[in-house]
Amino acid sequence: MNKQDLISKIKQLDAISQDERAYLINLVNTKKKYGLVWENKPEDVEEQLRENLPVLKEIKEKAILAPVPPLGAAEAPNHILIEGDNLHALTALTFTHEGLIDVIYIDPPYNTGNKDFKYNDSFVDKEDSYRHSKWLSFMDKRLRIAKRLLNETGVIFISIDENEIHNLRLLLDEIFLEKNFIEQLIWNKRIPKNDKGIGNVHEYVLLYAKNYTTQHQFVQKKDGIEDVNNFAKTLAKKKISIAEAEKEIKKFYKKNNYDRGITLYNSFDKDYHLWGKINVSWPNAKTIGPRYDVLHPKTGKPAKVPEKGWRFTKDTFDRMLDYNNVIELHDGSFICGKIWFAKDENTQPSTIKYLNEVNEFLLRSIISTKSDGGNELIEVLGNGKFDYPKPTDLIERLINSISNQSSIILDFFAGSGTTLHATMALNAEDGGKRQCILVTNNENNICEEVTYERNKRVIEGYTNAKEVAVDGLRNNNLRYFKSKYVSRNQTLKNKKELTKFATELLCIKEDCYQEIPSKEKWHKIFANNNSQFIIIYDDVMIEESIAIIKQLNENKQNINPIKVYVFSNGQYPYTEDFEEVLDFVILCALPDAIYKAYQNVLPKKKREIIPVLEEDIMDEENIK
Repeated sequence: MNKQDLISKIKQLDAISQDERAYLINLVNTKKKYGLVWENKPEDVEEQLRENLPVLKEIKEKAILAPVPPLGAAEAPNHILIEGDNLHALTALTFTHEGLIDVIYIDPPYNTGNKDFKYNDSFVDKEDSYRHSKWLSFMDKRLRIAKRLLNETGVIFISIDENEIHNLRLLLDEIFLEKNFIEQLIWNKRIPKNDKGIGNVHEYVLLYAKNYTTQHQFVQKKDGIEDVNNFAKTLAKKKISIAEAEKEIKKFYKKNNYDRGITLYNSFDKDYHLWGKINVSWPNAKTIGPRYDVLHPKTGKPAKVPEKGWRFTKDTFDRMLDYNNVIELHDGSFICGKIWFAKDENTQPSTIKYLNEVNEFLLRSIISTKSDGGNELIEVLGNGKFDYPKPTDLIERLINSISNQSSIILDFFAGSGTTLHATMALNAEDGGKRQCILVTNNENNICEEVTYERNKRVIEGYTNAKEVAVDGLRNNNLRYFKSKYVSRNQTLKNKKELTKFATELLCIKEDCYQEIPSKEKWHKIFANNNSQFIIIYDDVMIEESIAIIKQLNENKQNINPIKVYVFSNGQYPYTEDFEEVLDFVILCALPDAIYKAYQNVLPKKKREIIPVLEEDIMDEENIK
């Protein structure tokens, strides 16, 4: 049977409602051949969006602000905490941040069946026959919007355990595409869970890119290297033998659970400098590398050649060799320049590298952390009001592996707020200006009493559980927002209301919150060292706004154009009326810009019939 014939017959049925007709057309249009199939379960928060548009309202009394810097100086990053359902918040963020997020980290409910996941305000238990469908419906809606928020080189990290790892992989393959899967990281959390007769000490972190390229390199900074080098210095002072020092450094590595990127540096030279051997075998499994003889420094015979050949050309290898500077080590092996040889020619040589030459190394697929998230939270808050928070060490390592100093990081399952804590710690470490956006609901006062309070103390300083004062990370701003709603019906009254509510959205979008005082109510002006914009709430006041815009242009401290957001009942931003200032402004019609940003993520209104896509009209595939 032809699909289009069937759709035409469904449209002609009189005994069904429009909703039923749309549902049947959707079933016919579903052409999934491989992947997840689940029963989509209605979600209350999604139903709210069928009739309402989400907006964000700042709770200004909760703002935590660093001192305003002098003109020309860099401003403290504006971190954002949004209290509300994350589906609503993500929808609002499509207006402010679509295509702008560099890194997403989320720690969603694991759907264990042990009261960790709510759907429509009810816990989903293990006996619920739709347990997995509810979780997939919940995640699918949010991940599709999250992908839109990522920039073209952006990535997403998702913590998960064994309960949904298999389903989540397939869901992410469908949304982000299988080709953009990067790695399934293993987090060694150290604390065992024994609910099935085995000591489970790991969870997973799935890593996908929006558009994977070979330029995606995930590195780990010199975390722990300073401690290792200091320990090596203490061994040098003791004047113990090199062999004994190598035993001690291996014990030190085991005790502190360091990453392989550090522990491979486990040999000492005569000055107690740590070095490690790097394999020089040809890495490509499908081809063969160059093959040539490399003479052993003592026997003069050709050393063992890797089965697939050398990684380097002979010229490169020769430049690394130095037969005039042969050092015999305590175990009878040799170093010739940058090449290590065993006692004789029967072992394959390696290149060597010193630990003090290492600035960064690739993030490993197994991550071990030293800190415990629960204890960290108690240190800051004095209590453990949130179950199983992730440690800052883990989040720092993930964010730092791919972000730069000006990255924007999003966590829409914010929980205890570890992601913001980790972001601010990284900024303090390297002088960065990373921004973090957190989203969480306020169930059991989590947002106010845990997420907000934790990071408030981290910024302002606190006294830990040992009564020791901890300095605050004061060069940070934290702004608190709540989700609000405006009717989706595009009446003139609703359009004006949405334009009023757009003020806070525009502050987030432009990252500019400093309002220039004015007695007039028909406009608002915001400006800082980087940007400036004006909102004109009444289109009859455009002529009066020209002089204000000219003055703003004369006083601005940067070369960026002035954004002019003007209320319009349609799409036209009154370009001709702003002709005098067009050279230094960018015009945008409100609320049309918001409607356009939301149109691809909002659910259809109930009264609308889901249209047949052009690709389906052209598809003549028969339904079997």
